[in-house]
Amino acid sequence: MRIAKPLLIVATPLGVIGGLREAWRFNHGLVFLMVAMLTIVTAAIASVVAVVRREQRELRRGSPPPADGPVQHP
Repeated sequence: MRIAKPLLIVATPLGVIGGLREAWRFNHGLVFLMVAMLTIVTAAIASVVAVVRREQRELRRGSPPPADGPVQHP
């Protein structure tokens, strides 16, 4: 992992940029679709990371994680 992690951190953005450049050469509208897809995937990943961090923070404080499903009031 000492070599793989830095390699992925460098190679992934370079690959995305290279893909966007090739899409621009092929068809300008394809770049719009690729950027839209990247935006949606980034938002989904950010949402998952935010939930995990919030739940870890709540566990460290000692409060129970929120229950799934509808809230039932007495």
